[in-house]
Parts: sequence; C-alpha cells; structure tokens
Amino acid sequence: MWTQLGVMTTTAAVAAMILGCTQPASGPSVVVEDKVYAVSPPSVNVTAGIMRGQIIEMKVTERIEQGSGNVVSPAKLTGKLMLKNSSADQTVRLIGGKIQFIDSQGQPIKLEEKRIEPTVKFSTYGAAERLDPGQETTQTVDVDFPAEALKAKKLKEIRLDLVYLPSSYREETVKLPVSIAVQ
Repeated sequence: MWTQLGVMTTTAAVAAMILGCTQPASGPSVVVEDKVYAVSPPSVNVTAGIMRGQIIEMKVTERIEQGSGNVVSPAKLTGKLMLKNSSADQTVRLIGGKIQFIDSQGQPIKLEEKRIEPTVKFSTYGAAERLDPGQETTQTVDVDFPAEALKAKKLKEIRLDLVYLPSSYREETVKLPVSIAVQ
C-alpha cells in the first residue's frame, strides 16, 4: 500500500511539474501588413472588336513583414473587368483573356519562377459567359503581378488579350395560320 501511495505521489508530482512549468513558446509575433500600390489611372476603357467596357478599381497589393521588409505574399493586381456586347446582331461567348505587363521599351515583363501566368477566366459554360446584344457582365481580376514592374517608371502599360466567339443573333417572327372550330 505504501508503495502504491509512493508511486501515486511521485506521478502526481511529476504531472504537476510538467503542467506547471510548461509555458507556451512566445517568440516575437510577426506583423504582416498590406502594401498597396496605386495604379494610375485606376480605371481604363476597354475596346476589343464588338466588346466595350472598362477595367475599374485597379490596384497592386503585396503583403510585407513589418520591420524586416520581407515579402510574405508576392504582388497581385486586382480590379473589375466590366464588358458589354455592343453588337446589334451578334451573341458573344466569352472564353478568357491573357494579361501582359509591358515595360517602357515595349517588352513584356516576365513573372518570377513558380508564379502563375496572368489570365482572366470567365465562368463555366452558361448564361454568365454568353452575352446577347446589349448585355453586360462583370468579372473580377486577381492575377500575379511581376515584382520587376513595381520599380519606378518600369511599367508602361497593361495589355489584355480577350478571346471570344461571336455568332449571329437573329430574331424572326413566324406566322401560324390557325382558326378555332366551334364544337
């Protein structure tokens, strides 16, 4: 009995030391902040064939570790692409788009390794990607942005290549000669 009591006391003492002496590791907490770069102008008109619209609310954001200046999350370009089918007789099926960042010499600025080529993808097949004459759609833009383009006077323009399929749109009236017979 004295042996069991001794073992229980020792076990309780060890458990108390482990629980009482254990403190959560508290290193310096890392503060991350968003560094926002204004795109000038923040909105630009878009014309591509029968498609009209604009890109609005453009900005570039990267996440930086405060104090050290280390980049936690690389730069991204965000905004909204608003498009309207300006044709009177063609429906448009939106496929996608490719974005290029062009430097002051007219050359594309390449993304760093392991970054995704900037593309605009429209929703899966359905009403959101089909625009009848006069219809509009809005698509968010959220793409990787090259770090090289953040340097002063490096970026000259952003190029958007839209891919869409136009097809004829017709409305016709069909007359059905009918009469009602009295029964």
